Amino acid sequence: MSNKKETLSFQTEVKQLLHLVTHSLYSNKEIFLRELISNASDALDKLRFLTLSDNALYENDNDLKILINFDSKNRTITISDNGIGMSREEIIENLGTIAKSGTKDFLAALTKTQTEDTNLIGQFGVGFYSSFVVSDKVTVKSRRAGMIKDEAVQWESDGSGEYTILNIKKENRGTEIILHLKKDEDEFLNYLRLQNIINKYSDHILFPILMPKEEGKEPEKINSATALWTLPKKDIKEEDYKALYKHISHDFEDPLLYAHNHVEGKLEYTSLLYIPARAPFDLWQREHRYGLKLFVQRVFIMDDAENLLPSYLRFVRGIVDSKDLPLNVSREILQNNKVIEQIRMSIIKRILDMLEKLAETDKEKYAKFWQAFGLVLKEGAAEDHANLEKIAKLLRFSSTHTDSTEQDVSLDDYLSRMKEGQDKIYYIIGDSFLAAKNSPHLEILRKKGIEVLLLSDRIDEWLIAHLFEYKEKQMQSITRADLNLEKFEDKEQKEKLEQAKTECTDLVERIKKVLTDKIKDVRISDRLIDSPACLVAAEDDMSIHLQRVMLAAGQKLPDIKPILELNPSHPLIEKIKNEQSETRFGEWAEILLGAATLADGGQLKDPADFVKRLNKMLVE
Repeated sequence: MSNKKETLSFQTEVKQLLHLVTHSLYSNKEIFLRELISNASDALDKLRFLTLSDNALYENDNDLKILINFDSKNRTITISDNGIGMSREEIIENLGTIAKSGTKDFLAALTKTQTEDTNLIGQFGVGFYSSFVVSDKVTVKSRRAGMIKDEAVQWESDGSGEYTILNIKKENRGTEIILHLKKDEDEFLNYLRLQNIINKYSDHILFPILMPKEEGKEPEKINSATALWTLPKKDIKEEDYKALYKHISHDFEDPLLYAHNHVEGKLEYTSLLYIPARAPFDLWQREHRYGLKLFVQRVFIMDDAENLLPSYLRFVRGIVDSKDLPLNVSREILQNNKVIEQIRMSIIKRILDMLEKLAETDKEKYAKFWQAFGLVLKEGAAEDHANLEKIAKLLRFSSTHTDSTEQDVSLDDYLSRMKEGQDKIYYIIGDSFLAAKNSPHLEILRKKGIEVLLLSDRIDEWLIAHLFEYKEKQMQSITRADLNLEKFEDKEQKEKLEQAKTECTDLVERIKKVLTDKIKDVRISDRLIDSPACLVAAEDDMSIHLQRVMLAAGQKLPDIKPILELNPSHPLIEKIKNEQSETRFGEWAEILLGAATLADGGQLKDPADFVKRLNKMLVE
């Protein structure tokens, strides 16, 4: 193998990242040590897992540890581990590129406050690059377990546009990272300063972290190196729970809430579950990895065990430690494992119970949760039919009760305010909150004091398609033709409506004739007060809003025509009814249909033609 030094260029995104790191992120420099220790811990975990099937990888060194050294004379800090190590190809892949398609989104996100920037470094999994916050040169020496001593690799860079690769000899497996500190970073060449950082961020790393009190002295253990979740609850402080959360999530904020449980019986496992206080920036990226850390008898098995959580709970962080799984369990085995399925069902119930309790005891905290993760939780209505009622209880909406943009109305709140004789939960879906709030469909319901849920999230059509009812009360769209509000009308109102239908028979037929290619039917409305007309969907047809959503997504749809409803008491309808000129009548009918389409949040096929008609009729 050649010992020739090779110079390579960083991936473009890495260059951008390094420029930001070295020139902008100064608010919390100490995170570099947290990130490098976390990476070392991951390397030790990977080795321990691989040795379950190949014990030779230990190379007669079973004492897994992380060693920190500082050298005041040469102004270096060295972080070493005897974990899995890296080959030449792995070093180039891990340190020269960022293997995520969401990198551009990540770089775009690095424009907020500096504190948030340092949070993102860890959350995105590029913590190694935080080394350049305090270093003007970084040297990495690594040998993968199982490779010969002469196959070790040295990587070195000053954080500009290039790095060098050199094959070296390394006696021990694992990775050694040497940070050559910048001139103004002497604070980190101090035992107490480094000890404080380790205790603050890395106390719960499951491997011993060793560091000498003085240069040249024997190293001593700094961290507790205890599996926190295996301790009795009474022996764990709240600060310890929060510190472990920050370690496993790379989040600087405290969790919103957590639950620590030990289950015994047919299954025996421990779970420690956290609900974050805010959403990670990549929550909606397709390649976003989620899941819990899985341990078997305290042995780390895998990150992101997706089988333990459904997608709609992908924001949950935590640990599961089972005694009923084999140590050599793989992702493939997990997919069809009955033990995992039972643990999964139990964890889902635990999380939903946590959220329900939070909603009942701390509305302010729950509102914060909903703002961060409400859209994700809504996915559960389609994904988890078994827990549909529990999920529905946790949902929050805007409504006409307050007309507030805040989604703070639960379905139970709605039921408690239902009118006498009301047997349905009324809702409307709009492209925006204002479109829903100001829809003409609401007019009669507002007048009668009937509350309507105002839905405007893109996922709401999907949600309602699976949430048919709640506590035996059917969900009812107010944009459907079969709204049927007769039970709320008195005798006089019914008589007026029947009279209007009779008086407008000719008008209805004339408009049908003019718009026959564009509408399914024309009716006299019992839902309009201030607007002249509105569009509704037939009972068996796709909703008008869903049609727009699917068309915007590029879906081809059959030609579904709406029903046009008229307000017989509106002056414009009176004017049109008395129009003698068939030409002018036709123009008014087209304008009426266009205005109803716009009021419903729709788009006109020919806006210029609509404006031309309207201008013409206004001046005549």
